[in-house]
Amino acid sequence: MDDRGYPAARGDPSSACVALAAGLTLILASAAQADERVQFQSLDEKLTLTAFLDRPARAEPAPAVVMLHGCSGLSSAKGPFPIYRDWRDFFAAKGYVTLMVDSAASRGFGQTCTIAVKDRTDRMWAERPSDAYAALAFLQSQPFVIPNKIALIGWSQGGGVVLETIPTRSLGRPKSSPTHDFAAAIAFYPGLCSDKSQATHLNAPTESWTTSIPLLVLQGELDNWTPAKPCEAFLRGAQARDAPVTFQIYPGAYHSFDAPDMPIHTVEPYRRNDWAPIEGTNEGARTDARKRVWQFLAEHFGMKAAP
Repeated sequence: MDDRGYPAARGDPSSACVALAAGLTLILASAAQADERVQFQSLDEKLTLTAFLDRPARAEPAPAVVMLHGCSGLSSAKGPFPIYRDWRDFFAAKGYVTLMVDSAASRGFGQTCTIAVKDRTDRMWAERPSDAYAALAFLQSQPFVIPNKIALIGWSQGGGVVLETIPTRSLGRPKSSPTHDFAAAIAFYPGLCSDKSQATHLNAPTESWTTSIPLLVLQGELDNWTPAKPCEAFLRGAQARDAPVTFQIYPGAYHSFDAPDMPIHTVEPYRRNDWAPIEGTNEGARTDARKRVWQFLAEHFGMKAAP
């Protein structure tokens, strides 16, 4: 069990035992590149950001995904939490580079989910969109990444950061815009997913949020942490303003529906009086989400996705 209280994802070591020498060499080379800890400067050069980089075993440059964690943080002492390892492995199997940005630990923060740490939470909302663009710049400087095929993906708080990062009135986009912006963005059950929240955080009029970056939002109908109804209204409004937004709301699904092997449970450490967030795996939604993410990225990376 990991620090979040559900079984950690595990790889299958048996394949190495029967691999041919050439295949074994490839596996070892790939493993050596997995979860490489890297550091790079924030856009204002006032903070050193830490991230975990994973590269597919291929010689030619690859598309990439910047991954933004939720308010519980990216990892424990054992490494990234299972949900992020699971998606990293999914992307790796598709041949994508992944960069998991640890915005919390880079600032010396733990969880930023509770009212007791509101000052830190406010900093995360204000500063993480710039983290996303610092990560984009880092990846675009690497010879193994295709610079115009980089996507942004976030979960919960990280999903809300996606919504702050990609609009026309971005909180993080540098004044000198990158030659190639994010090619696509995905938000799982994002925080701040309402007109009011976005207007407040972006200091913009209500019902004005829009973007030119294709966005996919995946949400659970029963989510009581980042509720679906205001999120749906917000996204439909963006669609009416011709923003390239698509979304799917999964019936019967709670927060973290895409996590591997997570029993549905209340998150007691984050309880407030008679309310506590509920999260847990929904296998049907998880399977469909993986298919949608693959097809969405393939479309916007100009690649072919299998049926």
